[in-house]
Amino acid sequence: MGATLDWLKSRYREPPPGLAAEHHRFYFAAAYGYPCGLLWHFAFIFLFWLAGAPPLAWLNVLSAAVWAAALWLHFRGWLRSAVLLAAAEIVLHAVVASALIGWQTGFQFYVVAMAAVVFFAPLGHVAWNVLLAVANALTFVGLHWLLVDAAPRIALAPWVVDLMFYGNALSAFFVISLAAATYDRAATEAEAALGAEKAKSDELAGLLRKMFGRYLSPEVMAALIENPASAELGGEKRRVTIMMTDLRGFTAMSERLAPEQVVRMLNAYFEVMVEIITRYHGTINEIIGDALLVFFGAPQAMPDRAAQAVACAIEMQNAMARVNAHNRAQGLPELQMGIGLNDAEVVVGNIGTTRRSKYAAVGSGVNMTSRIESYTVGGQILVSESVRLAAGDVLRVDGQRDVHPKGSEAPLRIYEVGGIGGRFNLALQDATPALVALARRLPLRYAVLEGKEAGEAGGEGFAVRLAKSALEIELDRPLAPMTNLKLNLAAAGEALGARDFYAKVIRAADGKGAPALVSLTAVPPEIDAFLEALRRYAAPAA
Repeated sequence: MGATLDWLKSRYREPPPGLAAEHHRFYFAAAYGYPCGLLWHFAFIFLFWLAGAPPLAWLNVLSAAVWAAALWLHFRGWLRSAVLLAAAEIVLHAVVASALIGWQTGFQFYVVAMAAVVFFAPLGHVAWNVLLAVANALTFVGLHWLLVDAAPRIALAPWVVDLMFYGNALSAFFVISLAAATYDRAATEAEAALGAEKAKSDELAGLLRKMFGRYLSPEVMAALIENPASAELGGEKRRVTIMMTDLRGFTAMSERLAPEQVVRMLNAYFEVMVEIITRYHGTINEIIGDALLVFFGAPQAMPDRAAQAVACAIEMQNAMARVNAHNRAQGLPELQMGIGLNDAEVVVGNIGTTRRSKYAAVGSGVNMTSRIESYTVGGQILVSESVRLAAGDVLRVDGQRDVHPKGSEAPLRIYEVGGIGGRFNLALQDATPALVALARRLPLRYAVLEGKEAGEAGGEGFAVRLAKSALEIELDRPLAPMTNLKLNLAAAGEALGARDFYAKVIRAADGKGAPALVSLTAVPPEIDAFLEALRRYAAPAA
């Protein structure tokens, strides 16, 4: 008995296994209706017996058994069988009761009530609901036509007839109201549960966006959410503008700092840069140590991708002042960034394996962007011919030169960008070094770097003027712009002479006596402190 009661209680807490979700509301509504019908018919056994109508009392015994069976079928999940059994009992009971004790007792009202209730029953197709409702309505009309004036076969006292009429009318109204109320309650609870699930789903989606937003650009994330099929491996050819950024001399600098300081400095730097890239709708392909590889024009097409990329690069360079102000406040070294841009046709898409992949761009254009970036010095933006043509006349070009990148058969012309007009109207903040003349020339030695190694060519020279990140030097032979140098202050004492520092030629000697200008790319702290002292106090070199 206890197990049966537990089973019955469980049926009011949750629907039977396998029941379709769209039938849950009807299930819970009818779970209260069937017990009411069972109790109602059980009560009529005694009422009819007391009213002197034993045939109807026995009919209600049979009806109570039918409703008990309907309830059992309902709890088992056989909703259609339960509805049809209950509907058949209602119609049969109404016909027999009206025929035996007369139309005036009001049993026909149950037919109308059932017509309203069965319209929502899960019969498999709405046509069956309409057909059953119409059949109930026609039964009501037929009973009226046959019995409205017919004499009852079992005569009851007038007060009993009146009591039954009003009682049955009110009971039919109660059945309809109960069905509507329980159905509405079930619908409300279902909507509340759905709302709670949606809130959880939105919270989870927000968490996922927050987590994966660190690894994917908003455009890639939106494309994946709107079209999950885009997560499949594959790609397409697309013309994009590629950006490569790198911090000058960061590797040597990081070796002198604690790991926590390096991570803190990089995080602060990337926080500023990524925010700007996102605002200009760039897609971050990769963060490689202290470098960023970004492309514009995928996954969403961008008609003005080249101009957008240049404007983004200018804002990034100007934002380095903010990054370095933060570094100074934290007691960290200042940073310098170079940016290279190239416009090329590449393959973009999901590249990798079914277990791990990423949205990326591959092609020779990416490699060429890396080559262009390698020619930059801190604060500089260099672009290819393709970017200049794609951006148009809005670019402010401050210089140009031909270079010979490794792996390239022909020279590559690159342009130094100082600003962009049009709707962007941006310019690089003036970073012209304030050169201070030395009272006495500073002797130095140099070696020309080929790749990462020092070549055979080298010699001696003098630094004649200096700035915070640049030197004006006179060498024993001319050097082409973009030449990388390894420098040494051999004559400045044993401690300083043991330390090398690095620079890139950004302005060659003009042959008329004007010295070359080099940008310092990696300077040990001892050399930096020595040069800073010379610059600040314009002291003569030792």
